[in-house]
Amino acid sequence: MRRLWLIFAQTTTVALALLFVVGTLKPEWLGRPQATLVPLQQAVTTADEGPAGTGHGFREAARKALPAVVHIFTSQEVKSQRNPLLDDPIFRHFFGEGFEDAPRRDSGLGSGVIVSPNGYILTNFHVVEAADQIEVSLSDGRKLKAKVVGSDPESDLAVLQVQADKLPAITFGQMEDVGVGDVVLAIGNPFGVGQTVTMGIVSALGRTHLGINTFENFIQTDAAINPGNSGGALVDVHGNLIGINTAIYSRTGGSLGIGFAIPVSSAKHIMEQIIQNGRVIRGWIGVEAQEITQELAESFGLPDTEGALIAGVVRGSPADLAGIQPGDVLLAVNQKGIRDPQEMLDVIAALKPEQEAAFRLRRAKGISEVKVKIGQRPALRRNNE
Repeated sequence: MRRLWLIFAQTTTVALALLFVVGTLKPEWLGRPQATLVPLQQAVTTADEGPAGTGHGFREAARKALPAVVHIFTSQEVKSQRNPLLDDPIFRHFFGEGFEDAPRRDSGLGSGVIVSPNGYILTNFHVVEAADQIEVSLSDGRKLKAKVVGSDPESDLAVLQVQADKLPAITFGQMEDVGVGDVVLAIGNPFGVGQTVTMGIVSALGRTHLGINTFENFIQTDAAINPGNSGGALVDVHGNLIGINTAIYSRTGGSLGIGFAIPVSSAKHIMEQIIQNGRVIRGWIGVEAQEITQELAESFGLPDTEGALIAGVVRGSPADLAGIQPGDVLLAVNQKGIRDPQEMLDVIAALKPEQEAAFRLRRAKGISEVKVKIGQRPALRRNNE
């Protein structure tokens, strides 16, 4: 009996041991699922071939435009205000020359857009204003010294150039194709964090009277634009340039969903003039204009508030030579109606110097027309016409 019990115990031990080995090394023999240590392969997705802005969102538009947007780093030497004590000979005798303040350098940052393969870059004037050193960082990591080809403070645009070829230039869009509600992407270097893409829509077109520039015709967008985005690209869903990001309305310094960009049509025209002439040539007649309020219209006996009230005339200017007088109301230029001083400024600036234009005026409750030989707007002038 004892012998049989011993054989049974040994047989059971061997069977359990065998079962343990098989369960560990070959679990499928026992019908158990086998655990795997191989990671699952990530599912592969394909790009959506449908309309722009579907499938992968706006990846293709960003991929197309990103290489053409650059970071701009500027610096300038700033001399500290001289302490009056340094002009005292007794002070200098006892304390020497060691108290002279060494010049310091201020730095700034912004963005720009490559507009041609041979190195022309479009940006904002305020990004490079007063800078004596400008460095451009390309999307491929290269850093190049840049020079200012020319600038236009009145529209806040400037053109830079770097010594490089075959650069990834952006594709220009058509403003005729841009409408309120269109989806747009803003690309730039906000706060210096690196190249960033934000999305929004076109909130409005033709924004003026903002007090940002002398000449204003902005695209308004709610795409996030922050400090450092200035000079960057506003592109459509196909990656085509439709504007140069310029300014924001903000109480905090950050984006509140009200940003402004210079339309590509204006930017292109100004850029071509800067490259060709080194500056923008605009028409000028030498008057100061005032908006006609309801109170002014009543006091002058005017039938409405349309037009621009001539408040002053520069002596010897084209307007003065043509007989335009303070108190006249400008109604039209070459049959194009004038609604307010801003429109007058834009229309006259678009005329070529030496060109003769017909000005329709309301004077002493009557309508008269005078011919004015357009002059050239003085450089860096920021006041009204």
